Amino acid sequence: MSKPTSIKTSEEVRDRLRILAAERGTTITELLEELATRELTAAERDQRAAEAARELGVEYTKQIQQAGQDAWAKIRAHQGGAAA
Repeated sequence: MSKPTSIKTSEEVRDRLRILAAERGTTITELLEELATRELTAAERDQRAAEAARELGVEYTKQIQQAGQDAWAKIRAHQGGAAA
């Protein structure tokens, strides 16, 4: 495990992280580590989308990429703006 560091955040966010960690029987640090490893970067999402398109026999064009981004934007809107 790497050396711990501090992250500046609001009290509201810290309190919510404490609640989420407690509900999952873990610590804030472990919760954040889980979230950081679970969430994909933009480059990772794009790579996975290109791989999926290849598996489906679809050419991964800018138009296909934009359609996917538009779909995720609609999903996030229905989730109240949370990252998808």
